Amino acid sequence: MDPVIVVGAGPVGLSLSLALARLGVPTVVLDETTGQEETRPARTVVLRPDTAAFVARLGCADTLESAGAHWSAWRTMRRRRLRERVTFAPRTPDGAAAPATASPLHLPQHALTRALRAALAHEKLAEIVTGSRLADLEQDEHGISAHTRGPNGTWWRGSYLIGCDGPRSTVRKLLDIRFPGRTAVERHAVAALRCELPWPGEALLHRSPPRPGGGPGNEVSARPLAGHVWRLDWLLPPGRELVTPDALVARIRDSLAGWTSESPAGPADETGAEGDAALPRGRGHGRLVPPYELLDTGVHTVHHRLARDWRQGRAFLAGDAAHLLGALGTQGLDEGLRDAENLAWKLGLAWHHGASDVLLDSYQAERRGAVAARLRAADQALPLLRDGRSARWRTVLPGAARGRSTLLTDGHLGRGPLGAPPVYARTPLGPPDGSTGGLLVETPPGAPVTDVAVTASDGSVVRLRDRLGRGLLVVLVAPGTGVWDRRHWQSAGLMPRLADAVDALPMDAEILVTEAYPGASAHTVLLVRPDGHLVTALSGVRPAEMAACANAVRGGAQGPAAGSGREAAGDAAASGAEAAREGDSSAVDPVGSTVLHSQND
Repeated sequence: MDPVIVVGAGPVGLSLSLALARLGVPTVVLDETTGQEETRPARTVVLRPDTAAFVARLGCADTLESAGAHWSAWRTMRRRRLRERVTFAPRTPDGAAAPATASPLHLPQHALTRALRAALAHEKLAEIVTGSRLADLEQDEHGISAHTRGPNGTWWRGSYLIGCDGPRSTVRKLLDIRFPGRTAVERHAVAALRCELPWPGEALLHRSPPRPGGGPGNEVSARPLAGHVWRLDWLLPPGRELVTPDALVARIRDSLAGWTSESPAGPADETGAEGDAALPRGRGHGRLVPPYELLDTGVHTVHHRLARDWRQGRAFLAGDAAHLLGALGTQGLDEGLRDAENLAWKLGLAWHHGASDVLLDSYQAERRGAVAARLRAADQALPLLRDGRSARWRTVLPGAARGRSTLLTDGHLGRGPLGAPPVYARTPLGPPDGSTGGLLVETPPGAPVTDVAVTASDGSVVRLRDRLGRGLLVVLVAPGTGVWDRRHWQSAGLMPRLADAVDALPMDAEILVTEAYPGASAHTVLLVRPDGHLVTALSGVRPAEMAACANAVRGGAQGPAAGSGREAAGDAAASGAEAAREGDSSAVDPVGSTVLHSQND
């Protein structure tokens, strides 16, 4: 079978290719660049616990640890007064922390991209082709063909194609998919600098609210990175006024002086960073500016757009090609990585075993619905947060004296409607009626599961998120398993019956055991999708209900059972990337001609 073609080699495209390779699916990544990632310290990404865990499973855990920074707390300040301080749970050797208290991870985007490229370079089933600019697409009932121009110009034949090629997506344009939305929702000036601030390791949101009557306010955030580096973001007023280097340095110095007014003066207080003596010092309220080293600056414009369709036949959109968001602290890359995780396991099933339209369409139903809800929440909140009309705010959200600051904090920390992980409550892959067992736990169906400690079949104790990505997880809640003799644990209690039920499921599944799960009683059985969302919770071992739920997760596909044909699929995967090249004319002729020649445009 032909490989999956991924267009675009940013973090979303690379992570999708890696996730597919881990599932035994060959991929070809078409990269129109030279493959050299530009180093931009001010271009950073914030990963929530679920997306950070996804990237770590792809082989980037070491980079996340060395290049990323976990915050110890988040401060929300209003006119230099502390309004809220959220403390994050300290990290333990096994990374355990309750999701509600786990810190986001902040790292430079170029470090993440390079780590993904390095991991992909070790995958035999994946190939990155640089200098390949997409020019045309043709698809039929058996596959899809992509024509590229450039040094590696040729026709490529694939089973599926995913456009991860950014806001100006060529894939989206070739598919004639509309991309409506709003332009320049917000503008931010950004800077990366090395300095010492009064709260090491703590991120900050500092607001001067809009003046009564609609006057503009001021907003700046400071988020720590590794190596005593900080990224600062200033909300800019509406309009297209040019942000000059002098004006940006003045903003930096003004903010630093205000935050460190109680700090002792240093030798560089009067001039700032080396070479800044001739630049404006900023107001600073008469206070001295602490030493700092300016590393990088820029202006970031936030757009809100959502593609009308995310699937057209065998072609899909993901990441910025499908959606643009980022106002009020939300993170577009977070959503792009969730796209990749959601789509990878579904394409894995489709590639190995065939898939129904229900399964493939569920990608758009789940992910587009989740991003649309996020955009609606941001669009509703923006005028309330930015126009300064408190009366209107009280009308919409009565009694919310701290509403503005709390809503902004939620966006930055991944909480509430602006930032919380999505819940696929109306997924077409949900359990059929009568298959839920009438059991409820703290995690509702369709929501991400809590990352509890679990015992695997080999007796190792790991985190639940560490086992995601390959197949269905069947988690038995069995208090006291920590004292079992692990040599015999698979023959104890409900395990033999549960093992028989899992062996009969229509898709790959792994049994895990946990001491406890929030809201679950002993002998509860949780069915968890490969992307970590709960399918259902059952009271005890119910083979018929488990089979019905597993069949629903795979879209009710009529292909062969998960175990059959695996050897043949593995053989096809090993040669799929080579077969995609123009040299195999039987795999690449999309128009009935005998030979398609490479083009070097």
